[in-house]
Amino acid sequence: MLVIRRQLRTKSDLGEYGPEAIQRELQQRGERVIPGVATIARILSRRGALDGRKRVRRKAPPPGWFLSNVADKHAEMDNFDVIEDLVIRGGIDVNVLTGISLHGGLCAAWPAAQITAKLTVDCLLEHWREVGLPRYAKFDNGTVFHGTHRWPDSLGRITRMCLSLEVTPVFAPPLCRGFPADIEAFNRRWQDAVWSRFVFRNRDETVAQSTRFVAAHRRRYAVRIEDAPARRPFPKNWRLNLQQPLTGTVVYVRETNAKGQAVVLGNTFDVSPVWIHRLVRADVDLAKGQIRFYALRRKDPHNHLLLATHDYDTPTKRFKE
Repeated sequence: MLVIRRQLRTKSDLGEYGPEAIQRELQQRGERVIPGVATIARILSRRGALDGRKRVRRKAPPPGWFLSNVADKHAEMDNFDVIEDLVIRGGIDVNVLTGISLHGGLCAAWPAAQITAKLTVDCLLEHWREVGLPRYAKFDNGTVFHGTHRWPDSLGRITRMCLSLEVTPVFAPPLCRGFPADIEAFNRRWQDAVWSRFVFRNRDETVAQSTRFVAAHRRRYAVRIEDAPARRPFPKNWRLNLQQPLTGTVVYVRETNAKGQAVVLGNTFDVSPVWIHRLVRADVDLAKGQIRFYALRRKDPHNHLLLATHDYDTPTKRFKE
């Protein structure tokens, strides 16, 4: 066994010399007695001939690693999502808008019959008036949060509301590993602690129990909330104006295609021919009329290399309310 292993290790075209490879070699040589794979493994183990190689497990990137000031805990980011298609006996629909801050764990939940963009704006304004404004607000790419994808260069009411409050909206793909982890974990906890534990007769009972859960959750994580990056106070004289000129930055996390291109706001941009099927962060600077693409690597989360810069015409079309 040891001789065959040594020969395979130095001469095998496949570079395989484990128990399975040794068994195949014995079969090819026409040996009369061929031990099983487990027996060969035990023989190698007794002779100390196993490499003992272990899988390299790299350290996970810090929370919010795709934004440097969030990863360094200099800025807070609120994450929002929707729990869909819950039904109370009798056919009463329940959908839940949920939110939780990345560093502080400051949570919120709003059960309703249907989650719309207008309702989301009202809920976010109510929440931020109470707890203060974060530096970033992260959403998925659904039409409720982003707005329509039917036409290019279209920014919805939630994006416009965030920009007017100097909160940078961040849109990340929901199926990309890691990005929705925090809000998905809170969604599961809300369902375990609220939805799965009680039998509700109507939507008002769901709202009441959810409110008690949110209050208890905030008390439980009061120290963490206190230690989180500071939030800005809500401006006193602010009023929502969806027609005001767009300023600020909108951030998109995207994956390039086989040509090293990325699609942002319905437009395809060349990023890098060597950065294919890789993550990029697109900063849409509406004030400067630019889109900057940065390379994102989980192996090197603190190095965001600028890959490309493109001119961009800031949308000026009137928003249809």
